[in-house]
Amino acid sequence: MLAEGGAIINRVIDLHTHILPGLDDGPATEDGAVAMARAAVAAGTQAMATTSHISHTFGLTPADLSAARTVLGERLEREKIDLELLQGGEIAPARLPSLQDADLRALTIGHGRHVLLECPFSPAGGLDRMVADLQRRGFGVLLAHPERSPSFLRNLDFLAALVERGALAQVTAGSLTGAFGETVRRAAQGMLERGLVHVIASDAHDERHRSPELDVGLDDAQAEWMTAAAPAAIVEGRPLPERPPLPRARGVRARLRAWSPR
Repeated sequence: MLAEGGAIINRVIDLHTHILPGLDDGPATEDGAVAMARAAVAAGTQAMATTSHISHTFGLTPADLSAARTVLGERLEREKIDLELLQGGEIAPARLPSLQDADLRALTIGHGRHVLLECPFSPAGGLDRMVADLQRRGFGVLLAHPERSPSFLRNLDFLAALVERGALAQVTAGSLTGAFGETVRRAAQGMLERGLVHVIASDAHDERHRSPELDVGLDDAQAEWMTAAAPAAIVEGRPLPERPPLPRARGVRARLRAWSPR
């Protein structure tokens, strides 16, 4: 839905997905990507950032993602699946030094200035310097799944410091439902309670096991802000709208405990 002036409102936007087929560890085939798109639409999502891994492991370039996005978008249009595919890429810290500003501009989320920077799954230093360097070069930073990274897992103050310096944080929906274990769930919950989460995304890889489900049973105002309002601002390059008042920590925990998948 568009408001006056072209701003996107009331639209669920998933800013971290691996839907492009045959590129990384997402769906191997186009049919698998279509199944994933159908699942996303059924779950209420209307747009997805196509954030395939930009890493040494897969060796992808921005052009690879752009070409695959065009082909899949045409298939979704033929199938009448109403899901918009947005520009993006999940940038591994090890790959970042080899990316020029032009590469990064081709990997920003949507039409905005933010890049999705992967938080490493093994202990690694220098992430704060990478964030600062990206900001110095004129890019915003959305940190991917910090709740699953040793750099933040038991040190929420590190994340708080980066957020204070202007970074944004994306938590994976499955982390809040226990899909990655209790330690990760507690870290994600703690980040929510401290107001350190700006985006909830699926980090989906297929239609079932790593599905594009974003509903985790949070307060409606918070859920809408983190899956629609804030993502829309990031996609469009606008400042984030004011966050709704945070509920009491006890209320967050109670909602997450009571939630069950549809």
